[in-house]
Parts: sequence; C-alpha cells; structure tokens
Amino acid sequence: MSKPLTSLEPLATFCGNCNCGCPQLWFDQDAPLEKKVVLTDDFGQRVQMSQDQFQDLIEQARSGALDGFAHPEGASLP
Repeated sequence: MSKPLTSLEPLATFCGNCNCGCPQLWFDQDAPLEKKVVLTDDFGQRVQMSQDQFQDLIEQARSGALDGFAHPEGASLP
C-alpha cells in the first residue's frame, strides 16, 4: 500500500490555478534512497525516483533538452 500523501513533505505544485488536483512534487524522508522524490499527477497516480534521478531531470530541463516538449504543438517524439 502506498504511503498517504499527508505523510510526505510538499515541495511544489504545478499549475495551482485551480482546484482540479494539479500535479505535485513531494519529498519522503522515510523512503528508501531510490524512492525519496514523489511526483503525483491529477489522476491520483505517482512516480517515485531517487534524488539523483531527480537531479538529472533538473539538469536536462536547465540545459533546454526538454524545451520542445513544453508546448504540445511543438512537441515531437525522438
């Protein structure tokens, strides 16, 4: 069973302009190293990753590697 969201530390909310259950980023201090960062979507699903994996995601975003996917009309799959 997944840990309830109330036991996780919230880090960021993406969108936040509505009450539709926007995607959120959480930190779970008690989780194993490979599952400390938790990303939830507005459909109740979650992805767990290590802090190293999350750092790699941040670095790719900063480098512009993900920019083409930020706007659906400009997105193309590799």
